[in-house]
Amino acid sequence: MRQIVLDTETTGLELTQGHRIIEIGCVELINRRHTGRHFHHYLNPGREIDAGAVAVHGLLRERLESAPRFADIAPALLEFIGGTELIIHNAAFDLAFLDMELTLLAGAHAGSLPSSVRAVCSVLDTLSFARERHPGQRNNLDALCKRYGIDSSHRELHGALLDARLLADVYLAMTGGQSVLAFEEFGSTRDGIGGFAPGLIETVPPLSLELLPHPPKNNRPIKIAHIKL
Repeated sequence: MRQIVLDTETTGLELTQGHRIIEIGCVELINRRHTGRHFHHYLNPGREIDAGAVAVHGLLRERLESAPRFADIAPALLEFIGGTELIIHNAAFDLAFLDMELTLLAGAHAGSLPSSVRAVCSVLDTLSFARERHPGQRNNLDALCKRYGIDSSHRELHGALLDARLLADVYLAMTGGQSVLAFEEFGSTRDGIGGFAPGLIETVPPLSLELLPHPPKNNRPIKIAHIKL
């Protein structure tokens, strides 16, 4: 099964204000394994970038002046993602921008390009999936990386390719790509084993049940659960 993990960065949040995509990053998975193949481009939006957006991703318009336009990379993008399952965090946001960009091209290409991403691939929204698995908790990418023991310490700013790579690891963890050893002290207010707090999860190789954590310093007993995610 071929899947593509996709992320974008934009000039701002609102389509109605004419904002555009300025970076797109895709990572390929085949049969739940990283292949090393990716698709990545910075894009010239032809407009100013909101200060709030710059604070998130650090991309300035001057840096993008010589970058291609979305129209230049659209055929290659569609070829890369065509026939796959797209994995996107908060898919509604990225799809709205991608569909807008494709719609703007539809007239010029007279039907040779689709006006919607869903015309060429299916979509899985990892934000919706995470909310079902961890209701009432923070489920942004940083929170999920921390919850599943994925190192995101190098993520000082958002970046489409970086975030796609992190999301690929989060997706694999959430859907069975790793095992975790969860533990908590008896007497804790947390009686279940779902929705783990920071510090209550240790990633271990599958079947390595002998790798138990050391007892807490206060010698209070702990309860152990090995969970296949």
